[in-house]
Order: sequence, then C-alpha cells, then structure tokens
Amino acid sequence: MGRRKSYHSICRWTFNPGKGGFVPSDIRPSWNSEKFGTVEFIKTVKEKICPRLPENIEIGVELHYDNEINERNVSEVVDALKDCGIYLAMITPGAHIHWAYGGIASLDENERKKAEEFGERTVDLAYGKLKEVWHPEKVPTLVLWNGSWGYDIASVGIKKMYENLKESVAKLCKYEEKKGGDLYIGIEPKPNEGHPAMLLPTVASALLFWRRVCEEYGIKREKKGINKEFGHSEMIGLDHIYDTVEEIDNNSIVHMHINSQGYNDGIILGGPGKFDIDHGARINGMNITIARLIMDAGFDRWKGHDMQPRPYDNEEQAIDRVIRSILSWEACERVAEKMDVSLILNYLSKRETAKVEDIMKEMVFEAYKYFREIY
Repeated sequence: MGRRKSYHSICRWTFNPGKGGFVPSDIRPSWNSEKFGTVEFIKTVKEKICPRLPENIEIGVELHYDNEINERNVSEVVDALKDCGIYLAMITPGAHIHWAYGGIASLDENERKKAEEFGERTVDLAYGKLKEVWHPEKVPTLVLWNGSWGYDIASVGIKKMYENLKESVAKLCKYEEKKGGDLYIGIEPKPNEGHPAMLLPTVASALLFWRRVCEEYGIKREKKGINKEFGHSEMIGLDHIYDTVEEIDNNSIVHMHINSQGYNDGIILGGPGKFDIDHGARINGMNITIARLIMDAGFDRWKGHDMQPRPYDNEEQAIDRVIRSILSWEACERVAEKMDVSLILNYLSKRETAKVEDIMKEMVFEAYKYFREIY
C-alpha cells in the first residue's frame, strides 16, 4: 500500500526577489514582482517543486488579499491553479500592508471601518471565483494574522483595542457564515512584528479570545481556531509542544505553518529574542513529537510552509529550501507513525527518562535517513 495523502501548502510571499533593508532586495531578479506575479508563482510550483515530491503529496497555495490575489487577477489565477492541479489552501487579508494603527482593532474609527470592509472583500473573493479551486475535501482556511493589531505605547487604550478586535472578528465571522459558513477561520498569534507589542501574542491568548468572542457574540465555535505557527512560539521561548497540547485540547488546529526559528536542532541559529527568521521545517525531536500528537488528534488538513529564502539564496536555492521543508516534515511524520507510545509512557512512568531520550534520538536518526531516500 502507498503512503496516505499528505496536504502541503506553499506561500506566494516566499517567492520574493529579496527582502531589502540590511540585505539585498534583488538577489533573485527573475522573481521581481513586476514580472513575476501570482500566476508565474503557481507555474513555478508546478514545474519546479511538484515533480520532486512523492506521489502522496497534494499541493495547495496560500495567498494575501489584495497584493497577491484580488478582483483584477482572480480569473487568471484560478485558470492557472486549474491547469496545474493545485488548490487554494489558505487566504488571508493583507491588512498590515495598508493600515499601521491597529487595523480592525484601531482606535481610529475610519481605519477600523476600512479594515473591516477589506476583510469582507477577502471573504467575497474566497466564495466567488476562487471557490472553483477549493479542494473537494480540504476546505481552505481564512487566516487572520495580527500584524496590524499592535501598539507601541502603554495606555488604557489597549483594552479598547481588544474590545474592538472582538467585535470586528465577530462581525467577520457572521459575514462569512452568511456566505455559507464553509471556511475554517484561524487566528495566527505572534508576539511582535510589525509593532513592539501585539494583541493575541500567544496560542493561549488566541484560544481565550475565541472563547470570549463566541460567548459574547453568539459565534459558532466550529471551524474556528488557530493557525499553528511553530516559529512564533519559538521566537519568545515558548514550548510549541505544549502549545500543541492546548490546541488539541480545544479542538482548534485549523491550519499549520510548520516553519521554524531553527534553534532547537543545534545546527541553525535563531530562537528566543530573535526576529522572525522563517526557516523551513526541521527534523528534530520536537517536530516528531508534534507530528504524532496531531496525528493521534486526527488533524489531516493543510500544512503550510510560511518561510523565507536566505538573504543570499538564488532562485534555485530558494526553491530547494521549500522542497527540503516539505520532505523534512514528511520524514518527521513517517517516523512518528512508528512511534511506540506505550513504551515511551511506560518508561516515563518508571522515571527512566534517559531511555526515552534514546528512543527520540533514534527516531531523529531514522527521519534523516528517510529524508535522504525521498530528497
């Protein structure tokens, strides 16, 4: 028997010509946004990435409204997705591109109104032409990222921003429900960027937020949850295994970004106190453990690769990193399937933790071996 289907999604924003600032903005010139649009990105995924993946993997894409997908280009994007056999896995309002004073949480009512309307147009697009490229079984997720829900001054206004956020998210949920209520809606927590402090910085805060929104505004809890983003937990030193336990306990993993800060494999630098480095998925004991936890919980939706090329990568190297990320996670899943959970729990009950370490080391080794086989 072949391997079970595995669903991975690739982000449009990974395919950029360079970040600029302290590093080159044109290191990948053929990905210049003026001549490399979303259609070209989709074709690149089909031609350069899909042929290097195992047959059990299905590919989706993740897009920002309105700089990557919008009313003007949606028809040609849908045609490209159909031609390439690729699905829409996730869409997100790129409000942070337009509003820097809180977006839907803003104390400026004019900004808040515009940001709310922007979110509704994102939903409209998802239920419009884009619905033709939804996977028949794995419906896309509407992800709400907190990039514009931030502040840089200590004031009593933070509480009002939080109340605004609850009300605006509730309005968007009701709007989506009227459209059909088919989308999953996930909040992606992050502690900082693009403000020093953010509303909903952690998984726990996002879980509590959903609980209050549902209680106060009568929102259905079904299909509402977390876009699980490993690196955002790592960058403030939180344990993303424990995050996973909380997410599973609240039945709230609706989408995943399995990129990493990288510090926990002893090879790639990064981690707590660093900016968002956005490495691809790593093979390590933590990720193998998470793979088994979500497997046992029945998660079988899109696993996104929200990553950035290194500042020195050319196009070929950047593409290779995406492939490595997908295959690294597949390797983690492969060995996680074989994990002897009963044996691990037995050792832990006897305080024989060194033997558990040995098991995990061996699994990491086996995962690297499997990666080499499929890479």
